[in-house]
Amino acid sequence: MTKAIGCISGGLDSMLAVRLIQQQGIDVLALHVVHLWEARRGPAGEPREAVRRAEALGAEVRVIDGTEADLALLHDPTHGFGKHLNPCIDCRIWTLRQARRLMAAERAAFVFTGEVIGQRPMSQRRDALRLVEKEAGLVDLLVRPLSARCLEPTRPEREGMLDRDRLRDFAGRSRKPQMALAAELGVTDYATPAGGCLLTDPGFAHRLGEFMKQKHPTATDVELLKVGRHFRLGGGAWVVVGRHQADNAHLADLAEPGDVRIEAADVPGPTTIVRGPADDGAIAEAAAVTLRYTKVPPGEVRPMTVQPVGGEARTLEAAPAEEAFCRTHLVTREES
Repeated sequence: MTKAIGCISGGLDSMLAVRLIQQQGIDVLALHVVHLWEARRGPAGEPREAVRRAEALGAEVRVIDGTEADLALLHDPTHGFGKHLNPCIDCRIWTLRQARRLMAAERAAFVFTGEVIGQRPMSQRRDALRLVEKEAGLVDLLVRPLSARCLEPTRPEREGMLDRDRLRDFAGRSRKPQMALAAELGVTDYATPAGGCLLTDPGFAHRLGEFMKQKHPTATDVELLKVGRHFRLGGGAWVVVGRHQADNAHLADLAEPGDVRIEAADVPGPTTIVRGPADDGAIAEAAAVTLRYTKVPPGEVRPMTVQPVGGEARTLEAAPAEEAFCRTHLVTREES
């Protein structure tokens, strides 16, 4: 049986692509990349929805970690960034190179994706699609089943492995054709289009860009940037204040040696993590910011627990920071 490698995200387009290829008697081996820029990555080894969805369609799935590549692509990507910090074209090339290697190892005939021409402004223009397949080493071997009839026939179509007439001619940003095809093919379990890559999110991209003015982020830094309210204090201290209990628990898990954890000693309130160089003045400011997000009245002094990760806890007294101070140091999109 002919085998093909399908790049899947778990979203509707990639699931439809899997089904369209399977319908032509092709054995699908799906490749799923775990990217750092997912809103909720989950622990290593945790079952992933994309894998479950593809397996429910009868596809075997291989999962690879894209963390190192994701961080490397923040350094001056060859084809630049999109509107924010999204190196979409270079990311796509990297992913498809992994698919090409898997294709060779598995002696598969071709690679396919769920891309739709014109759906994404940077990576799914006609010229970008050609560029990506060329630099990934997949010229004539990369099939896009949802838009195939809008593109030149590929070798699998010309050689009769695929019936081009059974592929689709979707183009543009509308989801209606995909929804109709999903109903036709009985595909009901897929991720919604919302969310996606955090690098395209203006708020997250701004936080990341500001953080990168101080240092190139690690994977843990990136996870920290996904949580809570963010403040930049004097001397380069980066302060993250939990917004709710789930944030507080996640921040506690993300704390690493060198960080300082701050909490109010005797009233409910947020967990705060201080990362980066922080002298006593910055710690005092971070404690005051933490107390601002409790019910303690302005001007009232309360004890705060300061716990360096791996070190001994101490107590200092603080009053809630003034609103103007918090606004000035909050890392927001409006900040220049």
